[in-house]
Amino acid sequence: MTTNHNPPSTNQPDPPFTSIAIIGLGLIGGSIALGVRERWPSIRIAAVDRPAVLAHGLGSGAIDRAAGSLSEIGTPDLVVLAAPVGENVTLLPQVAARVDSTTIITDVGGTKRDIVRAARALPASHAFVGGHPIGGAEKGGFGFARPDLFAGRPWIFTPESPEITGALDRLMQFARGLRARPTMMDAAAHDRMMAFLSHLPQLTASTLMEVVGGAAMSDGLRLAGRGLVDTTRLASSPAAVWRDICTANADEIGQALDLLIARLSELRADLERGEAIDLIFAEAARWRAELMKGRD
Repeated sequence: MTTNHNPPSTNQPDPPFTSIAIIGLGLIGGSIALGVRERWPSIRIAAVDRPAVLAHGLGSGAIDRAAGSLSEIGTPDLVVLAAPVGENVTLLPQVAARVDSTTIITDVGGTKRDIVRAARALPASHAFVGGHPIGGAEKGGFGFARPDLFAGRPWIFTPESPEITGALDRLMQFARGLRARPTMMDAAAHDRMMAFLSHLPQLTASTLMEVVGGAAMSDGLRLAGRGLVDTTRLASSPAAVWRDICTANADEIGQALDLLIARLSELRADLERGEAIDLIFAEAARWRAELMKGRD
């Protein structure tokens, strides 16, 4: 279950951090940098990524300093791990070894169990709070980053210990400042829920587009209407990010896929009678209306 907190506020007198380092200046990391630059211009922002990405970040004004490696990030108030989820797990102890106990570390990965497990091996003096801003888009990379990516969207934190209350409070203030809606959730519950809310829709959209494209080919796709366009919006997402997510959350995603496959099998077996269609469409419309409450 989630625990909702106060709505985002834009009336914070002071920034929660004076300096941050972002490891991975892609869609999420780049949007954090742009959002921080817009909300708190005084915060100094360093980033670690490939030289071309860092040059783009410097040129756009999103970051103040390009760090060629972790050894160059210094001791910022906050480190944000914004690489793919598997890489974040590897980076966590490396970052912890290079910063002091005053630095708060968080991540933005779409799965939480692996990195929370890795954080348990850190010295007790290090404050790590798992995080997941729900701010994805159809395409990844810094070129698609924008400062309002998190506006009105949940930012889930998965704290493991009551000793990190101070770090959690500052991170929630940080999320609110970027106009997100911070909430808390257990790491295992997060991964189970995201398997349905995020991972299953992504795999379904990509697989649907692959099947339709292979059957219709280029000429046929020219005949498609808005339904296919809207349904497959996620199909442009980068595979590298999702490969890591599928590996890290394979058990929960597998169960979600099994449920979808079973439902599709019911439809397949009942095409001539249409009873399953009536039932599934009625339930789908009901849940779609629930999904859209407050979004229109």
